[in-house]
Amino acid sequence: MRYEIRVEGHLSETLANVFPELDHVVISDETVLFGPVVDEAHLYGLLGRCQSLGLRVLEMRRLPD
Repeated sequence: MRYEIRVEGHLSETLANVFPELDHVVISDETVLFGPVVDEAHLYGLLGRCQSLGLRVLEMRRLPD
């Protein structure tokens, strides 16, 4: 499975490195994290990292395989 997680604002390289399994790109005033997600537990772990860092998740969606 591949997912895309859009968060508000521009993530610094330091914050982006908290998600080593995901690539990222800045579009407008958002940062898009994307990449493989192994299972549901991994997905919830990614969302938990976002929450613990105070990132505002704008959208999360599964990408086509």
